[in-house]
Amino acid sequence: MNNILITGANGQLGSEIKELAPKYKSYNFIFTDVKELDICNHKQVAAFTDINKISIIINCAAYTAVDKAEDQFELSNKINHLAVANFAKLAKDKNIKLVHISTDYVFDGTNYQPYIESDIPNPKSVYGKTKLEGELAMQEINPNNSIIIRTSWVYSKFGNNFVKTMLRLGKEHQNLNVVADQIGTPTNAADLAKAILDILPKINNTNLELFHYSNEGVCSWYDFAKAIFQIEGLIVRLTPIETKDYPTPAERPFYSVLNKQKIKESYKLVIPYWKDSLKSCLEKL
Repeated sequence: MNNILITGANGQLGSEIKELAPKYKSYNFIFTDVKELDICNHKQVAAFTDINKISIIINCAAYTAVDKAEDQFELSNKINHLAVANFAKLAKDKNIKLVHISTDYVFDGTNYQPYIESDIPNPKSVYGKTKLEGELAMQEINPNNSIIIRTSWVYSKFGNNFVKTMLRLGKEHQNLNVVADQIGTPTNAADLAKAILDILPKINNTNLELFHYSNEGVCSWYDFAKAIFQIEGLIVRLTPIETKDYPTPAERPFYSVLNKQKIKESYKLVIPYWKDSLKSCLEKL
């Protein structure tokens, strides 16, 4: 039986993997978060993987507070870059299969068509820059049987996210302004978790592979909010606004739709449409 280390187990993706774990009986899951394992401490992680005979690592840990990261470069860099480099070294030295999760925010958002894996990243935020540094470190170390999956606009019934924020605000206010000129695709963490666990046995590559995964379809944050309220039957007057009318510390990409052809063809994945996945998440909430 393969022992799988899941880092960031209390986050949205880690929590969804935890929920799915009982269905994947050929794996023994070991869930850790910051209290159980300091992923920034290379010696501690190396000892942990030895003691627990880890053969697969799924790194769901990340510093994801996009705006706070602007003032917390060191912490963001430690978790999103240096810890990833450590995992890659471990994976190479100990022949461990490694799955690392990255982000659409490695792109600057100036594209006019969905980003493919070979498009040149150009992050505009500290969060995006540190996530890219993690990717580059992993590519340089290049462990076998390892993949990076970039995803976008993640939400879940767990943790804090746009869906839960909108539900709360929709119950508190009759009128809301939502940004309409940032375009991407929401991703239900439950779908991403299932995709990762389904492709694990099929990962067999000598050089590190990079993939994109989000739900199917395209929308703005305004469209996303509108769908949430429609599905929930909440009467809220939504006003579309431009990014310049809602300034934030971190600059976000205007267009960060990901092309998923590569992961679909490589692993024969069928990816659900974003509105269908939103509906199934809201039913669980």
